[in-house]
Amino acid sequence: MSRPLLEDYSGPFDPDATLASFSRQALARLGREYLLIGHLQDRVGLPLVMQQFGEDAYLQFSIDEWMGASPIYSVRMQRALGFEGNEVGTTFKNIQLEIGAPPQFMDFQFRLDSPSYGEFWLPHCGALLDVEPFGEQKVKMMCHDIEDPTFDATAAATHPCMKMRPIHRPPRNPAGRYPHCRWKVFIDDEATPYQQHENLALMKATKLAELVCDLPSEDAEPGGWPNYSGPFDPGFQLEDLGHRALVTVNQEVAVQIHLLARAFMLCASRRRDDAAAAELGRRQWIGAAAIGALRLKKALGIEGDGIESVAKIFQLHPHFHPRSYVDFAVEISGEDRARISLGDCPVLQEETPYSWLATLSSEAHPALDAIAGVVNPHARCRPAKPAPGSIFAWDIVIDRNAPPQEEPPELKLGKISRGVSFELEQRRPLRN
Repeated sequence: MSRPLLEDYSGPFDPDATLASFSRQALARLGREYLLIGHLQDRVGLPLVMQQFGEDAYLQFSIDEWMGASPIYSVRMQRALGFEGNEVGTTFKNIQLEIGAPPQFMDFQFRLDSPSYGEFWLPHCGALLDVEPFGEQKVKMMCHDIEDPTFDATAAATHPCMKMRPIHRPPRNPAGRYPHCRWKVFIDDEATPYQQHENLALMKATKLAELVCDLPSEDAEPGGWPNYSGPFDPGFQLEDLGHRALVTVNQEVAVQIHLLARAFMLCASRRRDDAAAAELGRRQWIGAAAIGALRLKKALGIEGDGIESVAKIFQLHPHFHPRSYVDFAVEISGEDRARISLGDCPVLQEETPYSWLATLSSEAHPALDAIAGVVNPHARCRPAKPAPGSIFAWDIVIDRNAPPQEEPPELKLGKISRGVSFELEQRRPLRN
C-alpha cells in the first residue's frame, strides 16, 4: 500500500522521500520556492563579481551568463511540458516557468493578441525595487543594458526573429510609475535572425544540457493538467498542473539553477582562468545555498533546530536535484548526526569544472556548513569515509558545546535583496 502524499515536511524525516512523495499542493509551493531561489543566486554572485573582477565586469557577466543558459532551459521546459512551438504564446509559457521571472516577485502579467504579437507588464518587479535605491544609473544598467540582449536571447530560443521591445520601462518617469514596465513581444519575419552568444555552444555540449530527468510513471494524485500543451493561459499557476507535471517542473527548475551557475562560472573562466571560476563559484554557492535553506525551512513547515530538520533541508534543497544529475543521499546516522553522500554521477563527470558541486572535495565545504547553519548554528560539516558506491561523504554534526557559526558574508550580500524574505502566496486553488 502506497504511503499518503506529504502536504508539507512538518512530520518525521523520511530517508526515502523524493519530490514525488509530496502532494500537488506542496509541489506547487515548492516550485515557486525553487524559482525564486534560482533567481536570487545572482544577488549573491554579481556583487562578488565586482569584488573579484571589478565593477566594469558586472554588466558583461549579467548578460553573458543568462545568454548562455536561458535558451537551453527554455527549450528543455517546452519539451518537458509539451508546448514546443515558435509562437509568442510559447515564449509567454516559458516566462511563466523560469527563474528569470519567479512568480509574484517578478509579477509578469500577459495579453496574447495573436500567434505573432502579445504584451507583458509587471505591476511588481522585485528586481527593480532592489536596484532603485542605488540610483538611476544602476536601474538603466539592469532595465536597458542587461535586459535588451537577454530578453531577445530568450525569445530567439523559440523563434529566431522574435523580438521583445519596451513600451515603457524604468527609470520610472514620473516617479512611482505603475506598472513598473510594459513590453511588446512580436515576430518580425523581415528581421535578421538573432545570433546567439558564443558561450551557448559550450553550454549545449554539457551533460546537463541533455540530461533526462527521472519521473514517476503516472500521477500519484488526481487532477490538474498532464502538461501545458493547451492554449496559453495568462493566469496560469502551478496549481493548474497534475502531480507528475509538477514533479517535472521542480526538476527542470533545478536544472535551470545548475545551468545558470555553470554559465556564471564559465564567464569567470573565459575572463581569467579556471581557478578564478572555482573561487567565484565557491563563494556564490555559499550564499545561494544558505538562501535556499532559509526559504525552504519556512515554506515546508520544517520546525526546530534538530538533526531531522537539517536532514530535511539537505534532502529537498534544489542544489542537490535532479537526482539523475546529482546522486545525493541523506540519512540520520545518530543523535545530532546525519550522513550526506554524493555518488559518481553526471555532475562530477562533466568535461569542464564549471559547477558548484565541482568545488566539492573530501574536505568540509563552507556551502554545506551554510545550509546546516541556517537550521542550527552549532551544526558543522565533517569529512567522512564514503561507503561503497559513493565518491564523497560528510557527517553533519550538531555540537551544542561548539561556538555557533557566524552568518556567511555571502549570505549578507544576498540579503540586500528583499527577495530573500519575500512572502509567496497561493493565488489559485488546485485545478480538478
